[in-house]
Amino acid sequence: MKSGVKFLQLGFIPGSVDMALLLLRLWFGLGLLVLHGWGKLTNFGSLAPTFPDPLGVGSTTSLVLTVLTEVLCPILLVVGAFTRLAALGSLGTMAVAWLLVHEGALSGPQSGELASVYLGGYAALFLAGGGHYSMDARMHGAPAK
Repeated sequence: MKSGVKFLQLGFIPGSVDMALLLLRLWFGLGLLVLHGWGKLTNFGSLAPTFPDPLGVGSTTSLVLTVLTEVLCPILLVVGAFTRLAALGSLGTMAVAWLLVHEGALSGPQSGELASVYLGGYAALFLAGGGHYSMDARMHGAPAK
């Protein structure tokens, strides 16, 4: 019975918080950069006049802030540099997108489900930091594993 429970818990797979953080950084960083940020950056001129302005700072300023947090912050996340600050930037953008642009909807035609999923990932990275396999760890003199 014990061996069956142990097998179901997948205890034979070694756990690694640092590898999990690396995976989260890469998945959420590259996902946001490639699927959302890059298109906003390359189509900046055509998007600027009509980009949503939920904070009332102007469409162009809203787009500039969004591009920073969907391009620069994900790049920092991927390499693990200033991970908590980068996660906080992207977390803020996803909070605005989900709560203000999508009005907190998780289903329906104006669903903010994806923004809420990104929000959760960035919240986890903000709380945990970059882990051992990051530039942050190297800047703080972490020994090699």
